[in-house]
Amino acid sequence: MADDASQIIQSARERAYATPLDQFHVADVGHFTSDTYAPWFERLRAEDPVHYCPASEYGPYWSVTKFQDIVAVDSNHEAFSSSSELGGITIMDAIEPNERSSFIGLDPPAHDAQRRVVTPMFSTPGIANLEPLIRSRAAAILDELPVGETFDFVDKVSVELTSQMLATLFDFPFEERRLLPEASDMILARPADDDPRTLEERQAAFMPFVQKFVELWEARKDKPGSVDLLSLLAGDPVTRKDELPFGYIGNVVLLTVAGSDTTRHSITGALMAFQDYPEAYDRLRADPALLDSAVPEIIRWQSPVAHMRRTATRDIELGGKRIRKGDKVVMWYVSGNRDGDVIPDPDRFIIDRERPRQHVAFGFGIHRCVGNRLAEMQLKVVWEEILKRFKRIEVVGAPRRLNSNFVKGYEALPVRIVA
Repeated sequence: MADDASQIIQSARERAYATPLDQFHVADVGHFTSDTYAPWFERLRAEDPVHYCPASEYGPYWSVTKFQDIVAVDSNHEAFSSSSELGGITIMDAIEPNERSSFIGLDPPAHDAQRRVVTPMFSTPGIANLEPLIRSRAAAILDELPVGETFDFVDKVSVELTSQMLATLFDFPFEERRLLPEASDMILARPADDDPRTLEERQAAFMPFVQKFVELWEARKDKPGSVDLLSLLAGDPVTRKDELPFGYIGNVVLLTVAGSDTTRHSITGALMAFQDYPEAYDRLRADPALLDSAVPEIIRWQSPVAHMRRTATRDIELGGKRIRKGDKVVMWYVSGNRDGDVIPDPDRFIIDRERPRQHVAFGFGIHRCVGNRLAEMQLKVVWEEILKRFKRIEVVGAPRRLNSNFVKGYEALPVRIVA
């Protein structure tokens, strides 16, 4: 399996360095489903760090690939807008009125007002209160895993843990919790080439998610006092949207995806990293305190959010290039997190880095991930519990990756726990 993967990467490297720069299209989803994106970004960082792609299925776009340039774009919301009316936050345009947008698709002051509604759930006391529950649920999930048998780690561990966590944050019916990661995948992943469903059928499959949250909105919008995320959104005048809950649904979608992608895919990504760096796993078993630095390194290594997009609100220079008003600007976090000018030895998985939080995986500025500390705490807890129990979890087959260039994730991963 390792030899096959090496050959695939080598072939991708040869193609990346043989392709003229003016023909580069790094957003091709095939780079991500095949895990061959790295050499394309490696070349851009070295030769054309702010790169213009004149034509693609997403239209023309700029790629920002270096750490400091990403920080410059992400921190300048006045020149680089997230507004859904201009296209939103993904390379694929999602143009809609601000009234229907989540707060990540808004600029200040509307963004700030809506984001403040949910921040109490992610405060230091709020996260501390959740830790015992997360630990007990992680322990219960891990204790039920089969030993010596092949099973899907994504389904049994990553999805189950994060769906339980999301259900808790939303006070969502626990028996229906799997609807949450399923909806997240429908939102993020492009239909596979062999998906026989029509667009109408895919939309119909998504409707139970919307209907359930509309029901919960109706039940909670006139009952103040609860502190779950849905009650906060439904009860605050800034986000409740009395006539139709479109903005509320937009924020629910955002929090469902955000609550799923970082933790879920980083849990799986960590196991993939330990497969290539088994000595790191052994060191963590001997000294679990190293998880304090290993957890942000896992997030950097996985880079679960592959990119974020902005739209230029005026002509501006970046990296020696002239970006025009209205241009689509894509910040590639997967590339910035491999920038050797800022991160020493970036292509190695190093669990005791001196500055492990020096990464762009959570973004910068006003849109920095609101739940970043919760994501880190969940990762730390689940890996503390795994390290206590298992000498080794072996990856025994190739992963099936999410069909997306926005979230870098996994749909399945066959593993076996060594007895």
